[in-house]
Amino acid sequence: MEQMSFHQYHVAGFIETNEKLWGKTIDNIKIYSFDQIKKLTHSKNITLLFLADEAIDLELKNEIVNYCLAQDIEVKIIPPVQNWIHGQLFVNQLQNVKIEDLLNRPVIKLTNDHVTKYLKGKRILITGAAGSIGSEITRQIADIDPHSIMLCDQSESCLYELEYQLTQKFGKRDNIKNFIGDIKDNETMKHLFAAFKPEVVFHAAAYKHVPLMEKHPSAAVKNNILGTKILADLSETYSVERFVLVSTDKAINPTNVMGATKRIAELYIGSLHHKNKNTNGHTDIKPPTKYITTRFGNVLDSSGSVIPRFKQQIEKGGPVTVTHPDIIRYFMTIPEACSLVLDACTIGKGGETFVFDMGEPVKILDLANTMIKLAGMTPDKDIKIEFTGLRPGEKLFEELLNNKEKVMPTHHKKIMISKGYNQDFTSIDLNVNYLIELALHNKNTDVVKQMKLMIPEFKSKNSVFEILDKEILNKENMENLNSNEHNSIHGNVIEPHIIKHIF
Repeated sequence: MEQMSFHQYHVAGFIETNEKLWGKTIDNIKIYSFDQIKKLTHSKNITLLFLADEAIDLELKNEIVNYCLAQDIEVKIIPPVQNWIHGQLFVNQLQNVKIEDLLNRPVIKLTNDHVTKYLKGKRILITGAAGSIGSEITRQIADIDPHSIMLCDQSESCLYELEYQLTQKFGKRDNIKNFIGDIKDNETMKHLFAAFKPEVVFHAAAYKHVPLMEKHPSAAVKNNILGTKILADLSETYSVERFVLVSTDKAINPTNVMGATKRIAELYIGSLHHKNKNTNGHTDIKPPTKYITTRFGNVLDSSGSVIPRFKQQIEKGGPVTVTHPDIIRYFMTIPEACSLVLDACTIGKGGETFVFDMGEPVKILDLANTMIKLAGMTPDKDIKIEFTGLRPGEKLFEELLNNKEKVMPTHHKKIMISKGYNQDFTSIDLNVNYLIELALHNKNTDVVKQMKLMIPEFKSKNSVFEILDKEILNKENMENLNSNEHNSIHGNVIEPHIIKHIF
């Protein structure tokens, strides 16, 4: 390894946020404010800036990095002194600024004393445990000292890798167990619940890829709706205390199959909470399980997300592909998302949807330009940006609430509760069962049509299913659907249920 030597650089100055140090010197080199350094760059040939303060204010960091990128000044991060090797800094320890460090919103820290108090000593089941969200939930809970954690995933290689990572971080833990299983397999999940007897379920398993699910609606329904239904029903059967569904902003006014399946999953577990309430709104029988939904936008560095894809494209020399010049998305870090999930689990009363304040949306084109500059290259010169067009099911912007949802504050100003309607379980269950039956017979067009009847705000975009929106009957005629001819699926006659609006 090559040892770092600042003799190979001519140091023009130091930047300090403490104004008491401005004008003083270190080894005869002057200390400046950032505004003073701006002036200095015009008089001296500044080519490199080192960031050495981990705790620098995010807004100031953005300002510094954006200024440097505009001036073609390279920015490197010096790791903390305690991470130097035998007190020496080596060149390969210098880090590039990551796009994750520059999102225009500060990290939201949640007060998790109540999370620790509740989850300590509990038996916890996590589905989709090897995924981005599931694995981070596991890491955060492992620090809380639960009775046991059951990690459920259908990918044995990813589960094995997670086990290795957890062993490296926490050592060998007998209370962290693996279970390879498919959430769509009722008998397998029943065996898991009977053997493990979970007290808390975090349901993170889902198919999330929008264009891919647009091609495979039946698969999306089976995984995202049938899988959720099996787990939610078993949670009630086995008296699980709390069931937390990880949902997505794509469930709101969905324009794609994936978002529609997550919306129906939300509605189903919401209806489970309300099914024991009488017409006066009083609870006759206390539900054994509190069903809770968490809803947020894109998480950074999750599998299949835009940032890892851009990194790969930049490393290969481009082009970087952006679907549309005006497309925007909300972003949050994986630890933040998982903190929200844990927080919601412990404060939820049941039947709520917890919505995270995602801050300001990020324009994907700006994201691409910044990432190219951070890699030390010039957009459209060193790395080309190409616009490929919106993908099937994709829309320009996402929403966290629809216009029928009422929002209430919580203990944290950045976390809101959306109170939905008291959904009729019988109607939802009837429609969900019919939808699943269609999916099990892989009737893709009928599957999508049924979802559109269940959630009328589901309007397809850039999709072959847009034609169905023109065919859907208006609300006045929907009650007459039961008089239609019986649908025949693989020779079996299935009675189409009366479709009732969820709202």
